[in-house]
Amino acid sequence: MKISRELLDQLVAHVLEDPSNEICGVAAVDADGAAAGERRAVQTYRARNMHLSPLRFEIDPKDLLRLSNEIDERGWEIGAIYHSHVRSEPAPSQTDINYAGNWPGVEWIIVGLASGTPEVRSYLIEEGQVREVPLEVQ
Repeated sequence: MKISRELLDQLVAHVLEDPSNEICGVAAVDADGAAAGERRAVQTYRARNMHLSPLRFEIDPKDLLRLSNEIDERGWEIGAIYHSHVRSEPAPSQTDINYAGNWPGVEWIIVGLASGTPEVRSYLIEEGQVREVPLEVQ
């Protein structure tokens, strides 16, 4: 996925607002571009972690429905789900892998905070298989 420095900075700033709990949200991509193989983030959206926990996240279903509708109305689609790992590196946990089964083709952007400096990585998780993919900052 390609993402502007501004959008990435917004995403990381959101995560840093509460570094003791996992924070989450989504990144929208232009549906026409995605269909043509060009996945470019056009907007990030904050969501509420219904668990308010340092160990796991799940986007509140009401937030997800609202965000999904807003994104659809703009002709976009959910291109990535982002969240933070407050105590570990930015790699998918088994919980993340299990949750990703509901989101085929959607990237997982994880911001790791364990080192004290945010580290951002992106993954595709399909059928339980994890593959790191480039996050091109432009």
